Amino acid sequence: MKPKKIEIKDNNLFIEWNNESSSAISLKYLRDECPCAGCKGETVLLKTYRPPERKNITPDTYKIKDIKIMGGYAIQIFWKDGHNTGIFSWDYLQDLEKGQNNNSPQNYNKLL
Repeated sequence: MKPKKIEIKDNNLFIEWNNESSSAISLKYLRDECPCAGCKGETVLLKTYRPPERKNITPDTYKIKDIKIMGGYAIQIFWKDGHNTGIFSWDYLQDLEKGQNNNSPQNYNKLL
């Protein structure tokens, strides 16, 4: 499934999909669930990086400056506080909507 339209409205990211369904994800949940290594951590070659807890939360933390389509499979979000390393695939965005509806964070493989 691919998006036909993506827009920001009322502190939500709205997506109209090509199967005529739609998604609405709050910007706060979207940012809190950013999949980048700087936000969620990563393990590479048995070395683990765990990011520090985010402390400098400002009003711009949850505001989007720009969105770019990445290779026809995802979007890259540029937040007003300067963060821009998260790549949100179409599948991940659909998972986020489900997780948001269940009020639960995304489950990631445990870091080693």
